[in-house]
Order: sequence, then structure tokens, then C-alpha cells
Amino acid sequence: MQPNSLGSMELEAFKTDQIRNFSIIAHVDHGKSTLADRLLELAQTITKRKDNKQVLDKLRVERERGITVKAQSASMFYDYKGKKYLLNLIDTPGHMDFNFEVSRSLAACQGTLLLVDAAQGIQAQTVANFYLAFGQDIKIIPVINKIDLPSAEPERVASQIEVAFEMPAEECLKISAKSSLNVDQILPSIIESVPSPSGDVEAPFKALLFDSWHDTYVGVVCLMAVIDGRVKKGDKIVSAHSERRYEVMETGIMYPEQSPTASLQAGQVGYFVLNMKALSESHVGDTFFDYKHIGTPMPGFVPAKPMVWAGIFPIDTADFEKLDHSIAKLTLSDSSVLVQKETSTALGQGWRLGFLGTLHMDVFRQRLEQEYDANIIITAPTVPYRVEYRDGSEKLIRNPTEFPDTDEISQKVRSVQEPMVRSTIIFPKEYLGDIMVLCGSRRGVQLEHTYLDESRVLLKYRLPLAEVVTDFHQELKGKSSGFASFDYEEDGYDDADLVKMNIVLNSKPVDALSIILHRSQAELVGRDWVKRLKGLLSRQLFEIVIQASVGNKIIAREGMSAMRKNVTAKCYGGDVSRKMKLLNKQKEGKKRMKAIGGVEVSQEAFYDFMSKKK
Repeated sequence: MQPNSLGSMELEAFKTDQIRNFSIIAHVDHGKSTLADRLLELAQTITKRKDNKQVLDKLRVERERGITVKAQSASMFYDYKGKKYLLNLIDTPGHMDFNFEVSRSLAACQGTLLLVDAAQGIQAQTVANFYLAFGQDIKIIPVINKIDLPSAEPERVASQIEVAFEMPAEECLKISAKSSLNVDQILPSIIESVPSPSGDVEAPFKALLFDSWHDTYVGVVCLMAVIDGRVKKGDKIVSAHSERRYEVMETGIMYPEQSPTASLQAGQVGYFVLNMKALSESHVGDTFFDYKHIGTPMPGFVPAKPMVWAGIFPIDTADFEKLDHSIAKLTLSDSSVLVQKETSTALGQGWRLGFLGTLHMDVFRQRLEQEYDANIIITAPTVPYRVEYRDGSEKLIRNPTEFPDTDEISQKVRSVQEPMVRSTIIFPKEYLGDIMVLCGSRRGVQLEHTYLDESRVLLKYRLPLAEVVTDFHQELKGKSSGFASFDYEEDGYDDADLVKMNIVLNSKPVDALSIILHRSQAELVGRDWVKRLKGLLSRQLFEIVIQASVGNKIIAREGMSAMRKNVTAKCYGGDVSRKMKLLNKQKEGKKRMKAIGGVEVSQEAFYDFMSKKK
């Protein structure tokens, strides 16, 4: 893919004024990865070929879904006005679940390209990413992509950018990444307007760790932005977070694959091999120093917090060991997933996993199935609830089985709180009524209502996270014919009237089907669940009673009559008492069978139930 091999390249010739570090940010599917391909071709980092599609998207799931999940970096060399420049590009994800990837990528940059689709205009994630970059005080260059589409309206989109972000419409670059139209304007614009990194090559070594991944052969590979000084193989550096000392085994740049260099110095972005064995040793946002000159650490980042929790269980319990190994290997490349082992009476041994959002959960499931050939059941996603007790203590509830019962809530609990989010929704104005009704039905509170132009509306709502992670996004797309875009950020906790709903089969609760709900929804969800469960269970020789309960109160009930043999078939005459005697004997037998027989929900029934619920 590379036109020439870097070998052990000398980067010392590039002073800080010849270096530019920039990223590309945009809403999902606005063409970030395609633009990254064209820029790499323009700088001759990769040769021009027809199969250059999503060169930086290395995961199979990224290529299949057409989305970026993991931020990737690449270095380019570009001649401009007789001077050679080193440009470091970071391609970032566009989905709201991976905002953490975007924020840490921006920390290593001095500028960013804000990419907007000429047909779709400003979307919710465009707004969120703009404010992430604006908050870090880096240069933002607006770029309007896909101007060659028949439905493109670049002038309207430029005026949207001016209204929403107060950036002059004439400053917007108008390009088509797919056909390379005007793409040659971008790199000169970056060199002219993005400031060079402010680092001192002569100062002691200092670097910011903003990404890491696990390599089978060398262990953990760290991606760092060098702030001050220089580093080469054999140097000893120390982590400010763990105070552990490491020897530099290799340094290099991503060109676009790992290419070793003799050294790295102030302003440059590259990878380090430090003989780290586990990803837990590399803390994103950590500062590394020369071991003799330990200074003040960089501010760093807020760690990624799981917003959605779900149980994962093998369909075949014999696959537990294999699945355990697969999850351990997959979390080596995705450190934002939190793993806890748990046991369910219905599903056996499994894990409780914490994800950044529902897309993150779905991508993790898909990678497990594709890369490790796993057959799994995922329970209904839950969010972390907070319980405050009257004695001043607090407890975070990640699993419905941990939720306090009705008696404990009335006697010991001061308040039960649920996580809230501040959401941004952008859509054509003709869908305004339907979307306001949808947000209202999900217990939302309107915060803002703005017209971006004569045809597009921006709404801001405060919503419970539990309402968002179920099927809110699908309903929003349905109500808006697919035109609405949605983004959210966490916004603390609020008191709520929450209850735990249990599914009970013949007076025995099924722990894997417990769920925490707002009291107003319990009856509706309970009726739906028992009706669907009735269609999935097999009939037995005794009656099955399926109930949904909140505390001691039954809120929904369905029954399945017993399969029965026709015991009176051999009676073709005689007194009716003979028939009654046989029927009463059968009745007593079924009563005894119901007392000792248990209803088992098969793994297949669970799988079908969870799949239909999604």
C-alpha cells in the first residue's frame, strides 16, 4: 500500500514550525474516512488505487457498517511552497457512543476539519463535535463535503454553519472527497491556518498518551503526542500516573502502518513500544517524562464511564471457557468495556459488561460473533441507577437483581435516582409535532427550540437515559422518515419513581427477566412481556401461570392450559360416576405434578425473547 518503505526514518529535520497535527470530526457517514483516504493519496502516503476505501478503518465491523469505531492516526509528508511539512492526521468516530475517542484525539491536535454533508447539512453530532473542539480551543476549518451530489445545497449548508457556529460562510471549503474535487485545497489550508505545536526540543522529554492497543508480539503499543524534548530507543521514561519506569524499545510513526523511526521529538505524534504487558498499565491521558526530569502532568481526560450494562451468557453452557477467553482477548483491544462475572439461576454462568452506549454494545456483540465464532445471549440493557439510603450511604445498581425490594425502599431508602441526558435532535420542521409527542411520552423536558434555517429545527430535551437506550433512536427515525439526527451527553442524576418488575412462572421468579422501570410504564411492559413469553414457552402436562409482578402486586397474567390425555376414551358406556372417578384421579395427579414440577425456560426461548425485544 505504501509507495516506499520508510525504514528507520530520520524525523529530526522537521522542526516544530514544519509540523501540523489535525483531526477530522463529523457526524456519522458524512465522509470522514473517504476524505482521509484522499488526503493520504494526495500526500503519496498510499498509492492511488480503486480499492482505497476506508484505509484507516481496520476492523471488519467498521468496513461492513461503514462507520468508524476506533480513532486511527496516519502521518503524511507534504511539499508546500518549497518547504517539506510533516502532517499528522487523526480520523475520529462519528457516533455519539464514541465521543470519548473524539475528545482524546482532539487533545493531541492543534486544528481540526469540521466536515458537513452538503445534502444533509448540520446534524446532531456535528454540533456536539464542534463544541468538543471549541472547548479545547483549537483551530476549526469548516469543510462542506459531497457537493457533487444531485441533492447537494452547499450554499444553504454554509449559511447553517454561519448561524449555528458563527463561522463566516465564505471560509467554508467546498469539496467532494469521493471524486477528489477541490480536495487539493485542504492541506495548504491546514498549513496556512492551523498553528504549529508549541514545544521545546531542548527541554526534558514530556509526552501525552492518547491511545493504546494490544499487539500479539510486542505487548501494548502506546500512541503519544510529544510535547517537549526528544526520545529514542533505549531511553528510560516514567509514567506520571503509575510512577512505573519503562525502557523505550521502539519509536515510530503510523505511515499508515507502524513504521519505525530513529527518534521522535517535540510536536510529533507517534507510537511507542515500552515493553508493557497489559492494557491496564496504559492510562489514556497519562503524561510520560524522562525519568530524571519528572514535571507537572498534563490535565488528562475524564475516564470513559460505561452508560449501559448488559449480561452476556453462552447459549451452550459448555462454551463458557471458550467465551471467557474470547471476551478477555477482545477487551485487550477495547479497554472501555468493563467486565464483571455473574451467575444467573436461569442462564447459568456469564458476565455483566459495561458499554459506552447501545451501538458500542452491538459492535462488541458483532465482533464476538465474527472474530471468535461465539453464540451468545445478551440480556436487556440497563443503565446504572443510584440508591441513597437514610444512613447516608449510596449504592450504584448495575443489575436488576441488586435493586432493593419494596419493603427496603419504604423503610431504609431516602431516594432512588436515574441517570439523565441532555439530548440534541435536528430534523426537518414538518416532523416537529410528532417528535415533540415522542419526547414527551419518554418523560422528556424541553430545554431549547431553535430554527437553523427556514426548513430545519434544533430541539434540546432532557431525557432519562433508560428511555434512550431501549428503542428511542429507532422510533425517532420512524417518526421523521429517517431524517432526524440525535446526540446526547450525560447530565447528572434525578430522583425518580422506579420499581423492579419480575417475571414469575408458577410462583418462581426468573432472575434473567427482571427489569427496572418507571412505575408509569410497568403495567404496559408487563402485559407485553407475559403475552410474548406465552408464545415462546412449551406446554407442559400441568398448567403454567405466567405473571409480571411489582413487589407483591401482580400487574399482568397469562395462563397456559395443561396438555391432557383423554382418560375417558375407554369408557363407552356405564354410569357417569366411572367417568368422574377417572377425571378426578387425573386432576389429583396434575395437582401433584404442578407442586413438584418446575418450568424451565430454554436457552432458545430466552434468545428468541431477547431478539424480538430488540
